[in-house]
Amino acid sequence: MRYICILALAFFCLTSTIHAQQNQNNVFPDGTPMSDWFLDYTKVKLSSLGKQFVITDFGVKRDSTLVQTRAIQKAIDEAARRGGGVVVIPKGTFMSGALFFKPKTHLYVSEGAKLKGSDNIADYPSMPSRMEGQSLEYFPALVNAYGVNGFTISGKGTLDGNGLKYWEAFWQRRKENPQCTNLEVSRPRLVFIWNSNDVQVQDVNLHNAGFWTSHYYKCSNVKILDLHISSPHSPVKAPSTDAIDIDACTNVLIKGCYMSVNDDAIALKGGKGPWADTDSTNGANKNILIEDCEFGFCHAALTCGSEAIHNKNIVMRNCNVQEAMRVLWLKMRPDTPQKYEYIRVENITGQAHSLIYVKPWTQFFDLKGRKEVPLSYSEHITLKNIDMKCAVFFDIAITEYDKLAQFSFENLKIEAKNGTYNKSIINGLTFKNVVVNGKQVH
Repeated sequence: MRYICILALAFFCLTSTIHAQQNQNNVFPDGTPMSDWFLDYTKVKLSSLGKQFVITDFGVKRDSTLVQTRAIQKAIDEAARRGGGVVVIPKGTFMSGALFFKPKTHLYVSEGAKLKGSDNIADYPSMPSRMEGQSLEYFPALVNAYGVNGFTISGKGTLDGNGLKYWEAFWQRRKENPQCTNLEVSRPRLVFIWNSNDVQVQDVNLHNAGFWTSHYYKCSNVKILDLHISSPHSPVKAPSTDAIDIDACTNVLIKGCYMSVNDDAIALKGGKGPWADTDSTNGANKNILIEDCEFGFCHAALTCGSEAIHNKNIVMRNCNVQEAMRVLWLKMRPDTPQKYEYIRVENITGQAHSLIYVKPWTQFFDLKGRKEVPLSYSEHITLKNIDMKCAVFFDIAITEYDKLAQFSFENLKIEAKNGTYNKSIINGLTFKNVVVNGKQVH
């Protein structure tokens, strides 16, 4: 009996320790516990989405060269008219311009199916939209959901932006004018979800976007699960094809995704400009969990900016990085008031050019008449449990307008061509068990 009691006590202590570690890991950097919502990875089932509206039942032909926007939209509209349901893309390739999902409608892309975007911008009529931290008239995406609470995209098929023509046009314009902006060349995104709550996007392939791949604006409770997101960086670079743009959103889970694009993999947006923090169309990103993801080529695995005013409680963990230029990039924009706080990057393996990159972002700098330069803050930034090969360990250079404080590096094993660092740049930089090129740093 005594032996059994000892075993029971030992088991209790072990499980208590495990639970304590789990509870500690499932806490945001400011100490706020993650809700159970972040720990629920349940997939949406086709059978739970209501009546199925297969697009070929609405006059859509199995012709991959024919733009059939009206016929596909008819299936969406009919689903909405009948009280909701799921629009099904069957096996085959179907081409379309901008599609607009309605309340209580969903999208299912069957395995072997491809919904391919038209490469004629006329098939994406300009309308009020959001792009690069601005509310403006712009082109919609291939798949759009405005105010569609509970919207889902599922299935193991592909949304293909068919972006080559747009990429070539952009590089031609950049050749003519090296200072041209991203918005000067008319290009559609692949997915745009706006002002929608309880969204889930799972399992699909998002490929070859003309512009940003997926953009979520003013949404809450968004789950992005097991996506394969790619656009090429050779032989033709696919410019500005960010994999996931989170723009003024709260509660976002990104889990199990593969991302390889010719720009940032995950970018946190929210607004730009000298008075961006007073504009009601802008906003903060709060409570973002990124885990179990793999990053191929990208400019950065996780980026704050360049159009962002406030990012708080951001966690990236248990990820592998292979071809990223940077693991964490904090873009300090000198014409925009910014605050990046309580960001934790942990349990990361692989290789990148820079582990952490913090520098002013001066492209298209414009104070718009404001006399004083707004300050940018990055505070409570933690890098923990990281085993990486890098060209540059500590890629940080700031101006008097950039305020860095309370950075913590813990349990890092780094091989770097440039392993130097400058602790004076950051007010309150701490190293704990940090080894660079085989040497302990302090």
